[in-house]
Amino acid sequence: MSDVSGGLLIECCDVTKVYHDIHRDETVVACKDVSLQIRRGEFITVIGPSGCGKTSLLYILAGFETKSSGRVLVDGHPVEGPGPDRAVVFQEYALFPWLDLRRNVEFGPRERGIPPTRIKDDVDRVLRTVGLDGAARRYPHELSAGMRQRAALARVLVNEPKILLMDEPFAALDAQTRLVLQRELSRLATELDLTVMFITHSVEEAVLLGDRVIVMTPRPGRIRADVPVPFPRPRDPTAPEFNDCRRDITRLLEQMM
Repeated sequence: MSDVSGGLLIECCDVTKVYHDIHRDETVVACKDVSLQIRRGEFITVIGPSGCGKTSLLYILAGFETKSSGRVLVDGHPVEGPGPDRAVVFQEYALFPWLDLRRNVEFGPRERGIPPTRIKDDVDRVLRTVGLDGAARRYPHELSAGMRQRAALARVLVNEPKILLMDEPFAALDAQTRLVLQRELSRLATELDLTVMFITHSVEEAVLLGDRVIVMTPRPGRIRADVPVPFPRPRDPTAPEFNDCRRDITRLLEQMM
C-alpha cells in the first residue's frame, strides 16, 4: 500500500442522486446516502453492478452533475461546478482529430491564457512523463489505442490537477495494453502525488490499483464495503494475498446478484 500521509481531501456525506428517465418516464435513484472520505494522495477504486451510481458519483465530484441531497467537499470547499483541481479521464479518448498530439495537449493551457514559453516547457515535460515525447507531431488516427489513452492522460496532467477522476479509462483496451497502462498510472499517481478515484468493472484491476476498493450495491447504489488493499506496489496478480483479496471482493459482488 502507498504511504498515504496527507489529510482529508474529498468528503462525500449522505450523497443521493435522483434523476428522471425521460425514455421510461420514471424517477430513478442512482445512488443513495453515500458517505466516503478520501485522503490526499490516496488511490481509490470503485466497483459495483452496472447502474449502481458509480459514474453519477464521479460526475458529482467533477462538478458535471449536481447532487440531489447530501454534501460534497473538496479540500474543505463545497463542489459547485468543474474546477482545475479536478481532471476527468473517460473511456473515450476525447482528443481533437484535427490537432496533432502536441496541440491537443496544449489546448487546455492555451484556453487558460498560460504564456507560450511556459506552455512549451509544460507540454514537453508531460509528454516525457507519459512516454509520448517522440510522437508529438502525430495525429490521433496515427496513434495506437494505448497511445491515445496516454495522450488523453497528458491532456489533463498538463493542467496540474490535484485529483484524477477516471471513468473506466482502460475498458476498451486489449489485455496487454491495459496492463501496461495500469502500471504506468500507478507510477504516475505516486510520482505526481495525485489523488485518484477510478471506476472499474474489473475486480483484478480494482485490486491491482487501489489503496482501497469501494464496493457498491445495485441501484440505488450504496457502499457495501470499503476494502483496504494492504500490500505494496508493484502488485503481482498471481500472488496468494492478491488472489485472496480478489476472491473476497468477488464474493461480495456475487452475494448481491
